[in-house]
Amino acid sequence: MAVASFILGLLGLLVLNVFLGPIAIALASVALWRGTARRGRALLGLGLGIADLLVLVAFMQFDSTVSWNF
Repeated sequence: MAVASFILGLLGLLVLNVFLGPIAIALASVALWRGTARRGRALLGLGLGIADLLVLVAFMQFDSTVSWNF
């Protein structure tokens, strides 16, 4: 779960951060709660999940929408 949260958090910075960010946070929290051997990877996943949501909020403030327009 720690590796999955890291990958989803990293991927969420590029696409679908509204979905992948909370999933990465949830997976990292469960992995840390269970006492994973990959604690660093889980903490990175948690940080990236939070960063996903912060990027989403920044884009929402910038153009007043929930979607990204390129």
